[in-house]
Amino acid sequence: MPPQPVPLDQLHFALPPTFDDVAAERRHRKERLAAALRLFGRLGFEEGVAGHITARDPEFTDHFWVNPFGMSFKHITVSDLILVNHAGQVVEGRYHVNQAAFAIHSQVHLARPDVVAAAHSHSTYGRALSSLGELLEPITQDVCAFYQDHALFDDYTGVVLDEEEGRRIAGALGPHKAVILRNHGLLTVGDSVDAAAWWFITMERSCQVQLTAKAAGTPVPITHDNALHTHGQLGNDLVAWINYQPLHQQITRDQPDLFD
Repeated sequence: MPPQPVPLDQLHFALPPTFDDVAAERRHRKERLAAALRLFGRLGFEEGVAGHITARDPEFTDHFWVNPFGMSFKHITVSDLILVNHAGQVVEGRYHVNQAAFAIHSQVHLARPDVVAAAHSHSTYGRALSSLGELLEPITQDVCAFYQDHALFDDYTGVVLDEEEGRRIAGALGPHKAVILRNHGLLTVGDSVDAAAWWFITMERSCQVQLTAKAAGTPVPITHDNALHTHGQLGNDLVAWINYQPLHQQITRDQPDLFD
């Protein structure tokens, strides 16, 4: 007799956890934040002290957790994370906040109550595409997650240090999952740390693919209808969370000290 199929209810499929206890949810978000920062370090997304990922506190929703100013992504632990209030003041932690992180992320979190996490760094291919002032084009399946769901902040005035500039960036982001900051880089958001991190990673890779394809020749675009259809299949935060799990498993198993 051939082997019988395993019943579907006996097969494991991970989904985002839910919480009844705010302390447990806070700890979870901080753990995912530390892991995402470590992963950004592994992927080479650091450029000096530039770059930050934030996670909204589940209780004090006008506060967010963020990586400390001047600390390498590769070394961050849960206990290193700092909590910043709506005025940019550190209310928990031992380190300073990156003023650019506050100026940008505070306004994004304020404008988008649905956003739990936001990610920004000066990644190589994101910066390269941003210097062209272009959007991503529907030339691969993966990039269709961003089709008509990302924007261009078509200005550059220097390092973002004031809240007004952050408001302009949040305005350019609008309801979308990502914005290309001209001459600067990428910013992505999500309803979890995992989703925001995944959107940044796959957006960076999509920038690389677009630059490479255009250097090699003339890419064949996916049609509008098919790009919209594929966006419907790939473009939501649950799909992003699922796609991110293998990367989360890798970094947490390789670097368990991040939980300290």
